[in-house]
Amino acid sequence: MQSNFVDYIKIYCKSGHGGAGSAHLHREKFITKGGPDGGDGGRGGHIIMKGSSNQWTLLPLRYTRHLSAENGGNGGKSRSTGADGKDVIIEVPIGTIAKDEEGNFLGEIIEDGQQLVLLEGGKGGLGNWNFRSATNQTPRYAQPGLPGIELPIVLELKILADVGLVGFPNAGKSTLLSVVSAAKPKIADYAFTTLTPNLGIVEYRNHQSFVMADIPGIIEGAAEGKGLGHRFLRHIERNSVLLFIVPADSDDHSNEYKILINELKKYNPELLDKGRVLAISKSDMLDQELKSEISETLPKDIPHIFFSSVSHQGLTELKDLLWKEINA
Repeated sequence: MQSNFVDYIKIYCKSGHGGAGSAHLHREKFITKGGPDGGDGGRGGHIIMKGSSNQWTLLPLRYTRHLSAENGGNGGKSRSTGADGKDVIIEVPIGTIAKDEEGNFLGEIIEDGQQLVLLEGGKGGLGNWNFRSATNQTPRYAQPGLPGIELPIVLELKILADVGLVGFPNAGKSTLLSVVSAAKPKIADYAFTTLTPNLGIVEYRNHQSFVMADIPGIIEGAAEGKGLGHRFLRHIERNSVLLFIVPADSDDHSNEYKILINELKKYNPELLDKGRVLAISKSDMLDQELKSEISETLPKDIPHIFFSSVSHQGLTELKDLLWKEINA
C-alpha cells in the first residue's frame, strides 16, 4: 500500500519570458508623422510557493514533473503595455523548504497564506516610446523581453510540532501519541511500524494544548542512512522540545539515550540545543526500587520521568514537564 505522506519532491520549473517592447510609429489620418508610440512588454509569470494550512503532505505534487509560467504579452501601439504572464502558484504545507538542485536554500514557508517567489518572470522589454529624444525623434527599435529562469526546485517538508518523539523502534512512541491525543498511528510489536510521521494535538490544563509528532524509529547509524531514520531526521529540526523515549525493558537505558543523542549530533549538532526530556516507557512493570536503580544510571543534565501508556501512570506529570520545557 502506498503512503499518503510525501515529504520530498523535485519539480523542473520555468518562469515566463518577458514580452517584447513595440517599435510602433503612430499613424492616422491627417497625422503622417505622429512619432513613436510603442508600448512596453509585459512581465513573464513568476513561480510562487504558497503556504496552506489545509495541506499536511506534498502528495498532490507527487506526479508534477514540470511547471511553466505564462510568457508576458508583447507591447502594442498607442503605448499599450503587454499583459503580464499568469503566475504559477504551488500550494504547499506549512514547514516546506525550497532548495535548488545543489541544495542551496531558496526559502521556507512558516505560516498560512505566506507567498514566496521562487523564480521571477523575465522583465518586459521597453517600447520605442522610451527611447525618443530631441536628437532621435523616431526611434525604430525596442527592447526584447528578458528570458525567464529554468531551474529544478526541490521541496522538502519539515513537520512543525512542539514536541518530537525520539527513540528506537518499539520504544512506545506511537502508543503514547495514541493515548494523549486523538491520533491513530499504527501500533504493532515489530520494528518500524511507523513509516511516516504522525501528528497529534495533546490537550493540557485550562483548555491549552500542544502538538506532538511521532517520528519513525531511529537506529544506530541513522545519520549515515541506515534504517528509516535518515529520511525522517529532518522533521526533528522543527520541534521545540525533544522527548527521548527509552523502554523500561532496555538492557542499558543510559547507553540507549547516548546512542540517540549521538545520531542527532552527527546529523545536525544544533539539534542538541533544543529542550530535552528523557522518559522511561512501559514503567508499569517496574516497582519503586527498580525505578530508583534506573534513575541512578541516567544522565543528570536532563529531566527524566517514568510513565506507562497502558496504565496511564505518570502521563499527567509527563504533560506538565513537557509544557514547562515548551515554555522555557
